[in-house]
Amino acid sequence: VQLQASGGGLVQAGGSLRLSCTASGRTYSRLTMGWFRQAPGKEREFISAISRGGGRTTYTDSVKGRFTISRDNAKNTMYLQMNSLKPEDTAVYYCAGASVISSAPLRTQEDEYEYWGQGTLVTVSS
Repeated sequence: VQLQASGGGLVQAGGSLRLSCTASGRTYSRLTMGWFRQAPGKEREFISAISRGGGRTTYTDSVKGRFTISRDNAKNTMYLQMNSLKPEDTAVYYCAGASVISSAPLRTQEDEYEYWGQGTLVTVSS
């Protein structure tokens, strides 16, 4: 599986962006998917994850109520709608995928993900 993230850019504080992550391969619907980000000088951190069918989601506290993860398995694509952006959201955003059984808990750790996209830069100006 190859993942490609897109949709990053420069936005003012309070604005919105939608990131996309498109997957190649026929196993996409069997993957739990997640978003991570890495700010300059910081370690990569978990942002959000979504189950194989899209029915379960989880978020890190700092983005709850502002970010929404979703997926369209027919299009092999996952999204991250980011609203009310803050300068501290500035980072390279990565999408990731993990092969799991359907009832598995959502993955929140980097080392639980097998597949990674190349990252897309989000810059939020104040």
